[in-house]
Amino acid sequence: MKVVVAHNRYRQAQPSGENIIVDLEIDQLAAASVEVLPFLRSSDEIPSMSKAGKALLPLSPIYAPKAQQDLARLIIEHRPDVLHLHNPYPLISPWIVRTAHRHGVPVVQTVHNYRQVCSSGLYFRDGKICQDCRGRAFGMPAVVNRCYRDSRAQSALMATTLAVHRPTWKSVDRYIALTSAIRDHLVDYGVPVDRIVVKPNAIPDPGPPAPLGDGFLFLGRLSPEKGLGLLLDAWRRHPDGALGRLRIGGDGELRSLAEEVAASRADVEFLGPLDRDGVRAALRASAVVVAASTWHDVLPTVVIEAFAAGRPVLGTALGGIPYLLGADRAAGALGAAAAGPPAGTAGLPGAAGLSGAGGSVGDMPAGWVVPAEPAAMAAALPVARSGAAALSTVARSRYERTFHPDVVTKQLLDVYAGMARRTV
Repeated sequence: MKVVVAHNRYRQAQPSGENIIVDLEIDQLAAASVEVLPFLRSSDEIPSMSKAGKALLPLSPIYAPKAQQDLARLIIEHRPDVLHLHNPYPLISPWIVRTAHRHGVPVVQTVHNYRQVCSSGLYFRDGKICQDCRGRAFGMPAVVNRCYRDSRAQSALMATTLAVHRPTWKSVDRYIALTSAIRDHLVDYGVPVDRIVVKPNAIPDPGPPAPLGDGFLFLGRLSPEKGLGLLLDAWRRHPDGALGRLRIGGDGELRSLAEEVAASRADVEFLGPLDRDGVRAALRASAVVVAASTWHDVLPTVVIEAFAAGRPVLGTALGGIPYLLGADRAAGALGAAAAGPPAGTAGLPGAAGLSGAGGSVGDMPAGWVVPAEPAAMAAALPVARSGAAALSTVARSRYERTFHPDVVTKQLLDVYAGMARRTV
């Protein structure tokens, strides 16, 4: 089998879990004897582009002529069975779907964000969830609010791109939704449910989990939508040292907030940006990982890393987090921005397992889901700390059954196998 994997890499200065996942998936496919034809562009190429190239750059999200020419040559030379698209912006363009179809190649796309509808891709603006462009033929609110790169001109271009390519997206042969929430988003957009497969990402198996450490770990981009402020607000409601240690790893615009709290409380430690060894060490030292996102986070990789290490997760009831924890039936649909169980510990998925309720390990959520509210998070922290040991095995089991490369790669190969080459 020959598969073109197409992805516009995000800038190195903008750390991206999506870049890492695409690289891992290419490795996993190669290990499964798939001939991978990488079709990769990087936004880091933009500063070195010619003046003519830079002049055409604003139109690249709509068409990107050089990318279409390069893809056509690759298809003619190698005759791939399928094209697997990840991020097309800005140097590849959704037009790649039309180019592949023109040459008889079916297209699969993994949906990593909400950019079929939302110019920023996040459904998040001014510190809160925003779906103002949902259901609109043209995303004028994105233009008015400068949602793309804080520019009305660039937001207008992206909104135009999304409007122009609505038929393009509707022509994709198979969508891979990373979670049930993304499936619901695609159905809401108008994609038939029988063209959507729910398949999460996978990460390599780090081996048998180390014994649980103590306290909590927040790991990821230090930006408002990732919920560091929410977690610290909840943490401050407990006396210093009452919950063990809170470790914060990562970098971003809220770094100064993390440093300030770490300087003022003995039970908060700021680890800064971490490499792979640093991530593993932080996981070993902790007992619970916190995914405190305040947006509809699609699939935070840190949750899968936590499960692989045998660490349960305390997460907010937004986006893909309930699905990841195995508690997606407890959270509301995408349109219910703040849906979730009631505040406090009552209704916490996972809490029933701690009190001895029946059910096998496979039926139990691998953590706790709460509304994205400080009071609910504060109430859940002691519950999670006391229940971590009981859910450690559940977390590792969920990784092995749902997120292990052996499981996920087979699902992906099944998707490819179901794609029939188009008639040119």
